[in-house]
Amino acid sequence: MKIALFTDTYLPTVDGVVTSVLSTRRQLEADGHEVVIFAPEDPKRRGVLETGTVYVRARELRSYPGYRLAILPGREVDIVKDLGIDVIHSHGVGTVGVKGLWAAWQAKIPIVQTFHTMLQDTLPFYSPFGLNLHLIERGLRFYLRIFLRKCQGVVVPSRAILEEILELSPEATIADVIPTGIDPDRFHPSVSGQTIRTKWGLNGHDVILHVGRVSPEKNLSTLIQAFPHIREKNPDAKLVIVGAGPYLEKAYDQARHLGLSGDVIFTGFVSDTDLPKYYAAADVFAIASKFETQGIVVLEALASGRPVAGANFRAIPEFVRDGVNGALFDPSSPRACADAVLRCLDARDAMREDARESALPYSVARCTNRLEGLYERILST
Repeated sequence: MKIALFTDTYLPTVDGVVTSVLSTRRQLEADGHEVVIFAPEDPKRRGVLETGTVYVRARELRSYPGYRLAILPGREVDIVKDLGIDVIHSHGVGTVGVKGLWAAWQAKIPIVQTFHTMLQDTLPFYSPFGLNLHLIERGLRFYLRIFLRKCQGVVVPSRAILEEILELSPEATIADVIPTGIDPDRFHPSVSGQTIRTKWGLNGHDVILHVGRVSPEKNLSTLIQAFPHIREKNPDAKLVIVGAGPYLEKAYDQARHLGLSGDVIFTGFVSDTDLPKYYAAADVFAIASKFETQGIVVLEALASGRPVAGANFRAIPEFVRDGVNGALFDPSSPRACADAVLRCLDARDAMREDARESALPYSVARCTNRLEGLYERILST
């Protein structure tokens, strides 16, 4: 098959959607399909060419650094027709997603939509011009209802999101619940994290790891506020925060204000090559986000054999089983977060095998195979 992946976020920005697009592309190509990505151009990297990627002209979104709006006219329809694309798989409902919808309609080919992001949850943080949030949310919900109804198949990454989408757009054609898969060979308990422990002075310490874009909707503040409670019981613990984003300076200031400088370590961006080593260097993984439609990092941690202390909210409880491969907590309570982390630290060895086994059904090969089956079903109708 010839498949076009349309995405509203792309490199050099790294988030769950970008990770999903890249891993899906790699596996589809490994399975013998031809794949092209349509993504917003980074104005700072204009003129950069990448094989298999069509950059759509875009402008920086000032209210959310690292994200671009493809509001300018382009040749997406002509390119889709010229390439003989069989199916479009959109990974966003923004401007590039709209271009994908238009291209599918013009080229008379089906479009599949994976709903990754609950956009309405971002409004309190990124609402433009101080507009009335209630009115914006109503408009956004109406837009999403119409958008999803136009797709031949809507894929959701978790059952929790399935329920929310059905409430949002009852007319949407839900095709399947398919999470983004992870590579269990890359994220494996046998990976050594010793070089990372040595680099950051972690030898002899219990390490709590958080990986993700450092942005306000990720609720990182709860985890940082929980850390003093963790240190009351475990004075040698260290918190390692991997990732970059618009909230990085505020998170750093929060840690410093709490007197945690040196005990909360901000690594900034970490390459894909080194990321498995960070999971290997950790004793437990922690995530307090209420924003996750899946949480790829949760599966990466579990595949690495690390128990997860996760927010008991939205999709995370589908992958974290309390007392088996991790612990769940109220994401609004730093003390509950601390207790969950401490439970995972105490049971880290007992949970290691269950953590690994719980991630294996979500390998990228299995999840992409299900996508391929979906493409074939839609093309045959």
